[in-house]
Amino acid sequence: MPATTSRNCRKRVPRSSRAAKPMPSFRTTRRVKHTAEEMFDLVADVEHYPEFVPLCQSLRIRRSTEAGEGTKVIVADMTVAFGPVKETFTSQVTLDRPNLAILVEYIDGPFKQLENRWRFRPDGDTHCSVDFYISYEFRSRTLGMLMGSVFDKAFHKLSEAFEQRADIVYGARPA
Repeated sequence: MPATTSRNCRKRVPRSSRAAKPMPSFRTTRRVKHTAEEMFDLVADVEHYPEFVPLCQSLRIRRSTEAGEGTKVIVADMTVAFGPVKETFTSQVTLDRPNLAILVEYIDGPFKQLENRWRFRPDGDTHCSVDFYISYEFRSRTLGMLMGSVFDKAFHKLSEAFEQRADIVYGARPA
């Protein structure tokens, strides 16, 4: 039998078997000086996002339909921009007023996956807690590397932007 030499070889692991890197996500809960209904209405008013939402350059509603008592479904295109990078994506937004909840589901654009959820919980007569969650993954690794840190910073400022907008729309209230 011929002699064999041993080499330091690594066995190739199929891509599907490799440990998946977790998708970027962000979660926060903020107590704000506005009612749950006021904050729901503010977040549901997507047409005004370009006026105050970080990175949002434009938003166009494609269609809006009633989906049951107190529930509306909107399909919208949002364009986000940072410096020379500009991307448009389409989402379905379910506005569930009876449960004071908003669900945003990705339809098309530069993401592989995108989902975000809002929940508004009364906290006294004039305050509420706002729960915000988002997870996303870009289709392009390059775009993900380029926009990832920008998105992270924008999400950290998002809750504050909505709270400041509420102070403008509904008036600032004492703590």
